[in-house]
Amino acid sequence: MLVGLFLSLLVINRPQNKAGGADKSPCRARINNKSMFVGQYSHNLDAKGRLAIPAKFRGELKKAVVTKGLDNCLFLYPKKEFEKLAEKVSALDFSKTNNRAFNRNLLGGAMDVEIDKQGRIIVPEYLRNFAGLKKNITITGLYNRLEIWDAASWAKYNAETEKNSNEIAETLSGLGV
Repeated sequence: MLVGLFLSLLVINRPQNKAGGADKSPCRARINNKSMFVGQYSHNLDAKGRLAIPAKFRGELKKAVVTKGLDNCLFLYPKKEFEKLAEKVSALDFSKTNNRAFNRNLLGGAMDVEIDKQGRIIVPEYLRNFAGLKKNITITGLYNRLEIWDAASWAKYNAETEKNSNEIAETLSGLGV
């Protein structure tokens, strides 16, 4: 149900090359000619905290920021997307406790990362601990960011979400989605 709802919202196009033909680079989903992250990928985290990023996303993540996410995962943003989010979060009224807490969690937990020649980032130890990352990792694409999950945590979260997909879809339809 959620997959159908999600797919009905997308317009997926193959990028065009300069000559107007289909680009032979990996297919990326696009909305309004803007590239976006979609899909689910399995990778391994090595003992040094290095994690391979799916090849099709590496070009957009040459400069990126990894930070504490929600639901015990990590968020990985392209640097420019993170800067937009940071601007909005830092503009929240800091006299409110929840705003300060969210600001500290998201911005205080952030770290700049770069993709190495093998297509990997180094996930800092404090972020690996926060998300409970072990060896098997699931990377999910969510429009303007990637989420990095311990594979077992993702499987549990995903199973629970799928059980509630009808209720979630009804709630979203009430919001005009």
